[in-house]
Amino acid sequence: MIRPCLIALLSIASSSALYAQAGATPQQRRVVVSRSSRIIEQEGLRFKDLNKNGVLDPYEDWRLSPSARAEDLVGRMTLEEKAGMMMHGTARTGGPLGGIGLGGAYDSAAVGKLIRNVGVNSFITRMNVDPRAFAAQNNSLQELAESTRLGIPLTISTDPRNHFQRMVGASVESGRFSQWPETLGFAAIGDAALVRRFADVARQEYRAVGIQETFSPQADLATEPRWSRINGTFGEDPDLTGNLVKAYVEGFQHGASGVDSAGVLAVVKHWVGYGAQKDGLDSHSSYGKLASLSGGLDTHIKPFLGAFAAGVGGVMPTYSILEGATFGGRPIEQVGAGYNRQLLTDVLRNRYGFQGIILTDWSITNDCVGSCRDGFPAGERPTFAGLGMPWGVEDLPKVDRFAKAVNAGVDQFGGTEQANILVEAVQSHKIPESRINESAKRIAIQKFRQGLFENPYVDTAEAGRVVGNATFQAEANAAQRRSLVLLENKNGRLPLSARGKRVFLHGIDSAVAVQHGFSVVTDLSKADVAIVRTDAPFQTLHPNYVFGAMWHEGDLGFRNGNAEFEEIKRITAAVPTILTIYLDRPAILTELKDRASALIANFGVSDAALLDVITGVARPEGKLPFELPSSMSEVEAQRSDLPHDTAHPLYRIGYGRRYPAKSVDRR
Repeated sequence: MIRPCLIALLSIASSSALYAQAGATPQQRRVVVSRSSRIIEQEGLRFKDLNKNGVLDPYEDWRLSPSARAEDLVGRMTLEEKAGMMMHGTARTGGPLGGIGLGGAYDSAAVGKLIRNVGVNSFITRMNVDPRAFAAQNNSLQELAESTRLGIPLTISTDPRNHFQRMVGASVESGRFSQWPETLGFAAIGDAALVRRFADVARQEYRAVGIQETFSPQADLATEPRWSRINGTFGEDPDLTGNLVKAYVEGFQHGASGVDSAGVLAVVKHWVGYGAQKDGLDSHSSYGKLASLSGGLDTHIKPFLGAFAAGVGGVMPTYSILEGATFGGRPIEQVGAGYNRQLLTDVLRNRYGFQGIILTDWSITNDCVGSCRDGFPAGERPTFAGLGMPWGVEDLPKVDRFAKAVNAGVDQFGGTEQANILVEAVQSHKIPESRINESAKRIAIQKFRQGLFENPYVDTAEAGRVVGNATFQAEANAAQRRSLVLLENKNGRLPLSARGKRVFLHGIDSAVAVQHGFSVVTDLSKADVAIVRTDAPFQTLHPNYVFGAMWHEGDLGFRNGNAEFEEIKRITAAVPTILTIYLDRPAILTELKDRASALIANFGVSDAALLDVITGVARPEGKLPFELPSSMSEVEAQRSDLPHDTAHPLYRIGYGRRYPAKSVDRR
């Protein structure tokens, strides 16, 4: 019997043997939700007729294993459809930045063409709207996918969106999602159970709005202090990073045995050596394409082992060319990791047995010429136009880049929808179609594991209840407090009683200070104490490159003449000052250490959580996840690929003071 279904249909199998075939239990349930497909009823069970042929085909049968279903699906797909599946596109929105997905609503016409005409069924979303609207928007895209020839559901992905930093190409503003410290803050706490809990919360929020894949965690080691991407790492200790990466994957994927129907597919990145960027310059830009390694890769591989142990579903290779690196005594080919067979097949697949999806970072097959290579003309605002990261293969034709990447081990291409070029590579015998089948099957397996063929839709009302709810945010606030690292506390200045204290603020919301019992003054001469919030120093060394204009590069020290530092000097000279520094990179605090009465490192903290710790409502528990150098000369002398190796650090990795035992809640 076949009939239409527009609502959720719940199937419970009665046969234990049936579930044994699928590796499930008799108690397991399957929710089948259709917006356009007919429902096939068989033996009292319900299935979606995704290809509209009136027959229950193996890929439509949720009793079968993901591998068996994927094998059947791939056998039904055309070459063009398989090539489309190997593209990971951008969910375009309306507005001037719609091409990179920054907007309030999807451009359904543009995304629909990619789904129907190109066969793309994986998209990154960069939208940041009300959770209910977000869920509805994602449902609308899934409806488009269900109406295609084979009804393959979408995988909708995101960069991290539960922290404080917002950087296009790296992270998304938290908006209504619960806001936790950066991953560096979790490393400062060092509690794997907390990381697992955070990831579980984020998993629930993502799935509530219809996101099924996260481009995280970042398992890169922060061994080069000047590097722009340290903020997304767990620091520079390989053992700690590996433990926290494992917990992160387990939380997002809903278990330690790979992703399941409640999980969010984790893509660990960036394989491998990305944290050793030469001079700290990032390989999103042509001037930073090299990572400097002095030999073997084992130190930088070690954190990824935690992800592999947790059954991580995806791996994203680094853009970087690994200068000086070797594997098995042989030099590593001087191409970006997305083109490197040694790194992807010899090491990742063969040595470590990884069987999941290898997804490239964005735009590695694009050309990089003109403004991408040389920067935009002076006075012209850099844009993403003409951006590409084909490092080491710049002179290859595009079809040969696709072929080299697939033959190296890539399964899916991030940031491109040029499936026709992949088809051309097969038709010109640069890639065997059997190799395309392997990648399509790997991608399909994860979709089946997540239950997307049965139900890719979400409840919009539930999204509003789940995302950023009070319980989740309370947990996030507690983590923010715990992550603070107390570096200096002269004469036991902290915790500070707010009662009767006149406070001068810099970078702190006065309303929050008043709520904590302070009397806020704007005349520094009338203050008893100052509380100052500032950021780690940086330079904009490459303002004519689109990422160079955004990334924090160069000098890590506070320098005379800098407006922010001059203000800090003015305040600290006049009144005892409690100073907190947001450490997106390991700043040199030599000029601040003797000026501040108390010095606190933070990795993303609200004013309320910060003042809770300053006033003793909570205690700082963090320890530095990297060392803080004492001078730029020592930074320049250290090796980019070795952890904590400056000669005389101002504060060593793992440093962090504590409050006296009976000093909590004195206000």
